[in-house]
Amino acid sequence: MKTMRSTLLLLLFVPLTQPAPSVQQDSHDIYEYGPDNSEETMFSQDYEDKYQDGKNIKEKVPMYDNSFQLQRDETVTSLPTKIENDEMPTCLLCVCLSGSVYCEEVDIDAVPPLPKESAYLYARFNRIKKLTAKDFADIPNLRRLDFTGNLIEDIEDGTFSKLSLLEELSLAENQLLRLPVLPPNLILLNAKHNKIKSRGIKANTFKKLNKLSFLYLDHNALESVPPNLPESLRIIHLQFNNITSVTDDTFCKANDTRYIRDRIEEIRLEGNPIILGKHPNSFICLKRLPIGSYF
Repeated sequence: MKTMRSTLLLLLFVPLTQPAPSVQQDSHDIYEYGPDNSEETMFSQDYEDKYQDGKNIKEKVPMYDNSFQLQRDETVTSLPTKIENDEMPTCLLCVCLSGSVYCEEVDIDAVPPLPKESAYLYARFNRIKKLTAKDFADIPNLRRLDFTGNLIEDIEDGTFSKLSLLEELSLAENQLLRLPVLPPNLILLNAKHNKIKSRGIKANTFKKLNKLSFLYLDHNALESVPPNLPESLRIIHLQFNNITSVTDDTFCKANDTRYIRDRIEEIRLEGNPIILGKHPNSFICLKRLPIGSYF
């Protein structure tokens, strides 16, 4: 009888004790993973509440992707055209806009190939050392060239020979020792801050430039005023050179006392080792006396 009671108690005890490990394991699982899942759900809900503003995030993603895809597609389709076009490399390096090419501060050491319709070239502050006839051989419509702030030491005489429309030429702040043959319709020449000496300017350099109005040759190494200055000149800057004297024919005509040079508005000669008061007959044809030292 006692044996039967023991057996019954054992049978009743076993079912009760077997589920215990399972319950303990389930509790451990909930404790370990439950907070992470809940925290992720809360972060997701907080992101939606804070940044979504009532809109579905999934709707925004395709819009961004489509925009990116559209830009990428346009780039891919336009590349062959740019590669095949001989003018594009310069216009990628520089800025080409309505006949003007801006190549400023891009560290080029030579004149780049220009679009044939170019009328204005601004190539200031680069490392160009020389200008040649080939640089502008096929660009006949050029009206303005600006090479200020380069390292130009030499310019071939034929460089500007075909540029019949060129009106403005700036060669300021370079290393020039002489002036090249200039185009006939030039209105402005700026070659200040170079190393030009009087022997670097030929006697007929300015003789036929009947439209030249502005001449800037200040801060060079000139020993005398350039000869045969055209009647068209209005402004002449020759300050801070090595000019020591002027003659009666420098600006006026020694044999014609009635001659008046009425177009000249300004002549600057200060900063030269010359006493202008010693040359009174050199300025009798001028409406305004040159700026400089008279005593």
